[in-house]
Amino acid sequence: MSATMESYLKKHTEALVKDVGIERACALTGRSKATLGRYYSDSAEHADRFMPVDAVAALEAESSYPHVTSALAEMRGITMSYNDERPNSKGGINSDVIMLSQRFAMLMSEYNQSIEDGVISANEAKRLLRETLALQKVLVDMKLHLEDDQNTPL
Repeated sequence: MSATMESYLKKHTEALVKDVGIERACALTGRSKATLGRYYSDSAEHADRFMPVDAVAALEAESSYPHVTSALAEMRGITMSYNDERPNSKGGINSDVIMLSQRFAMLMSEYNQSIEDGVISANEAKRLLRETLALQKVLVDMKLHLEDDQNTPL
């Protein structure tokens, strides 16, 4: 990893700790203030020290934004979409299938309106993207329910 990438990751680690608060970060991770400080220190002696993934996960579960996860994604050229809504916990696979059908119908309706004139405008493309992302969210919820229900009979 280059020095620039290391510095970038350390800055986001610091932002994560400050977002949660140092005292709360210590409690959540079981690490001292000094240890947490070493994870984002730009001092040469701590250049190779980074926060372990379990600590990142614990802090990001309590933070207002997934600072380190988004930094890692950016470093790999990955675009993320942050959604602070919690997964669909109501119902189960049956309600997911119904929601999937409804969302797909909405996407097709939006598509039909968009291609009426033979050209998809920038605004129409944005609406299609919004519907596609909503459909993707339903699929993720459905995936989570299927993973939870693997050993449960339908």
